[in-house]
Amino acid sequence: MNTAEAISTKTILIVEDDPSICTLLDYNLKQNGYLTLVATNGLDALEVATKSKPDLIVLDIMLPGMDGIDVCRNLRQRNMETPIIMLTARGDETDKVLGLEIGADDYMTKPFSPRELTARVKAVLRRANGPKQPSDSISINGLTVYLERYQTELNGELLEFTPKEFELLVHLMKHKNRVLSRDQLLSAVWNYDFSGDTRIVDVHISHLRDKIEEDTKKPRSIKTVRGIGYKFEEYS
Repeated sequence: MNTAEAISTKTILIVEDDPSICTLLDYNLKQNGYLTLVATNGLDALEVATKSKPDLIVLDIMLPGMDGIDVCRNLRQRNMETPIIMLTARGDETDKVLGLEIGADDYMTKPFSPRELTARVKAVLRRANGPKQPSDSISINGLTVYLERYQTELNGELLEFTPKEFELLVHLMKHKNRVLSRDQLLSAVWNYDFSGDTRIVDVHISHLRDKIEEDTKKPRSIKTVRGIGYKFEEYS
C-alpha cells in the first residue's frame, strides 16, 4: 500500500459499461489512493450512489438501460450534491452542454489521459471539500448573495442556483468591474491547475444570465469582454 492509499478516505463511484475503460479507471484511481465502487449500468448507478453516498462519481453518458444524462438528472432531482464528472465519446457538444445544464460539475471526452482524469478528480474534490465562505453577504445591482447559506435574492426574490453557478457568481461579484479571463474563472471556481476546456465557463455564464438578467441579449450585470472573458459590472 502506498502513502496515498494509506491516508485517503475518498470513495469514487465509477459508472462505465466498457470493461477495459472501467478497469483502467479503477486501477488509476486506486493507484492515487482512492477507494472505488463500480456500476455498469444506470439503474445500478442510482442504487449504489444512493446507498453508498460516494464522494465523487465518474459517469459515462452511454450506458445500458438508463443513460448517464438521466442518471445525473435523477441524482440532482433527489437533491444529491455529489460531484459528477461525465465521460462522453461523442464529438457533438450537445451532450457536454446538456450534462452541465442538468448539474454535472465537469466532463471529459474519450479517449482521455488517466493522468488528466486524476487531476480533474482531485480538482473537483478540492473544491467540493474546501472551506466554507464566511458568514456575510454581497449586494450589487439589486442582487444579494448570502455566502454561508448559499442563497441568492434578486430584488427580494429568492433564486435557485447549482453549487457551481453560485460559486461562479460569487467570484464575479467579489471582483466586480474587473475583467476575468475564462482560464482565471476555470482556475478559481473549478480549481484546475492547468488550462482546461473553457466551454464549461461559457455554459455556466449563460445559466447565470438566464436567472439574473432582464434581457440576456443585452446583459447589464455580467458583461462579455470579447477575446478575454467576463466581468460583473456594477451599475447602481
